[in-house]
Amino acid sequence: MLQLISLLMENKPGALMRVTGLLTARGYNIESLTVARTLDPELSRMSIVVEIEPHQRAQLIKQMNKLINVLQAMDLTEAPAVQRELALVRVRVSRENRTVILKEAEIFGARPVDSSLEGFALEVTGDPEKIDEFIAVMGAYGEIEVTRSGLVAVSLEAKKPRLSPPVMKEEGVAQSA
Repeated sequence: MLQLISLLMENKPGALMRVTGLLTARGYNIESLTVARTLDPELSRMSIVVEIEPHQRAQLIKQMNKLINVLQAMDLTEAPAVQRELALVRVRVSRENRTVILKEAEIFGARPVDSSLEGFALEVTGDPEKIDEFIAVMGAYGEIEVTRSGLVAVSLEAKKPRLSPPVMKEEGVAQSA
């Protein structure tokens, strides 16, 4: 079952590798992974959609919270959160279908970001099901090419996150404060 995990982590080399290494070592399949720095350039936010059983989530969150550079791991699978995905869809269409394509795009809240004689590049955001529907509709009009961002999410919980200090290691020996 797909689970959504959000990480706040230090923006340092090797941080992404540690997270993906933890998942790979346990045989979990990463469905999507999106990461970018936050307003604080020292920190990054990572959204991971991973294929694991629901009863394994709590253990995985504990293991991620122990990783070097991870300040907070949160399970957003069933928590109140806003979840969105971005897709860029290149549609190659005939001249007679161009107006229809733009009307269909408008219905889905998509917008053209490029136009050529061969067709359009359209940008659409929303939940994955909406993106899937949009892609199916566009595919009915002609040849398409799709690039998806993967799911990103932000928690809607009012409580302030508790940040654990990053674990410091030097030459394989853990340092204590």
